[in-house]
Amino acid sequence: MSRFFHPRYANLKPYVPGEQPREKKFIKLNTNESPYPPSKRAVAAAKAEAERLELYSDPTAKGLCEAFAQVVGVSPDEVMATNGSDEILNFAFMAHCGADRPAVFPDITYGFYPVFANLHGIPYTEIPLRGDFTVDVEAICQTPGTVFLANPNAPTGIALPVSEIEKILQSHPNDVVVIDEAYVDFGGESSVKLIPKYENLLVTQTFSKSRSMAGARLGFGIGQAALIADLQTVRNSTNPYNVNRMTMAAGIGALADEDYTKANCKEIMRTRAKTATALAELGFAVLPSETNFLFAKHPNIGGYELYRALYERGILVRHFNTPKLKDYNRITVGSPEQMEALLRNIKEILEEIK
Repeated sequence: MSRFFHPRYANLKPYVPGEQPREKKFIKLNTNESPYPPSKRAVAAAKAEAERLELYSDPTAKGLCEAFAQVVGVSPDEVMATNGSDEILNFAFMAHCGADRPAVFPDITYGFYPVFANLHGIPYTEIPLRGDFTVDVEAICQTPGTVFLANPNAPTGIALPVSEIEKILQSHPNDVVVIDEAYVDFGGESSVKLIPKYENLLVTQTFSKSRSMAGARLGFGIGQAALIADLQTVRNSTNPYNVNRMTMAAGIGALADEDYTKANCKEIMRTRAKTATALAELGFAVLPSETNFLFAKHPNIGGYELYRALYERGILVRHFNTPKLKDYNRITVGSPEQMEALLRNIKEILEEIK
């Protein structure tokens, strides 16, 4: 760091994204990207909009917000488009937390939550997951503060039913409850249906996973109009042109092709179930997943050792080197062919260590 870096950030530990190696070709199962390309309608719309890049994008994202609102079943003034769902999460920390309003989230969850809290000087409480890696809903209900909850959770893949989310909302009437639904399209139950009932509910979603648009960076916040207005104030005070023209057009194109999205999600869920069964037959403990990834460990090989062995064979999975997670690896559900290659290599690795 330079001598000009402000000391308030001296101890800030940035979020660490998954590896994006360039030195050789990998079967890439580490960052929960879709194995399928984006909708052809999305690609065509983005290409057409590339001819107009001399013009700023619409700061209201009107057409995009209207299309998304129709798909999820809310009013256009109840949604806001952002540069990936990370941006709406950041805005929520800025708008609804502070030194006098702490954040609350599980101790094992999306790694950006503590980063955002530390970035903005927000105190926070981490609620330990139970021994089976499920969220301790009762403990969250008893802890004051703005709640951030990934549902389904990451990196575990375990989902809570909406009835449990409602308990949290009812226990925090004076706090915002943020439900991060990055993976909800792979079998989870969305909390969007609760928005008319709860003024303190903010749901975030992304096009990175189910709509194959990780590289486009498009996310949404969904909540009652007053809550969205809070976030619009923050957005317009930082970057009102936060969604570029090509991404906006691609998003509208993807929303016009929901059948394609649903078909891809169903295929990923089928592949997930088949892979989970195959891993279990190889002796893995696999957590129940409602996401596009699996979280698994094997009794005969450490998480890091398996990660390295697969890396050397050209297969990339995600390893988290923390005490509670070090035995596990998070494995993105790729195409059937990619998962067959994964399983074949795992079998060979397990044979080698016998």
